[in-house]
Amino acid sequence: MDQQMYEKIMKGTTTIGVVCADGVVMGCDSRVTMDSFIASTVGKKVYRIDDNLAMTIAGGVGDAEELIRILKAQNEMYKMNEGRPLSPKSAASLLSIILQENKMMPFMVQLIVGGIGDQGPQLHALDAFGGVTEEPQFTASGSGSITALGYLEDTFKKGAMTKDVIKDVAKAISIAMRRDTYTGNNIVVATITKEGYKEYTGKDLEKFLTPVKN
Repeated sequence: MDQQMYEKIMKGTTTIGVVCADGVVMGCDSRVTMDSFIASTVGKKVYRIDDNLAMTIAGGVGDAEELIRILKAQNEMYKMNEGRPLSPKSAASLLSIILQENKMMPFMVQLIVGGIGDQGPQLHALDAFGGVTEEPQFTASGSGSITALGYLEDTFKKGAMTKDVIKDVAKAISIAMRRDTYTGNNIVVATITKEGYKEYTGKDLEKFLTPVKN
């Protein structure tokens, strides 16, 4: 695959992950693009793997969905053998191995894996070739990530609770939607805490959002 085609596939979307004192907050938009064409306005980009574990996707939808199926299957087998789900670190390591083994014909994805493990809230970013980075504070992927990261740099507070960070993640995505044509339509925010996985969309998010000044 040439560089131009790679850039077209990897372009689009904004996904975010933030580490909090009591868990992880992850968010995304819902626009799916094929170059400049909006293929869908209701694309799913944040996935529950288990009550303690979730991931966001950017890039090729088919590649990302295959990795989600693999990870969910591996998680179920791990639970049967060990009696507990994969930790975020273990899930990221597994995905890294799969991506590295296929780097000659890579999965065209950028992934954020987050959740709660034995050492508390964890967040990992992965590239298409299996590179994995543990993010102690926050990370973002997709074409709107630069705008979103700029907002998070200004608002991030170490030790904040998930309930207080939901609005920051939603606002970061909403700002990216205003500045990036490949990001748009709906905002989805998910929290992963000891109470489990929960998604906020539509009216559920309205109470967290206030207008952003120009």
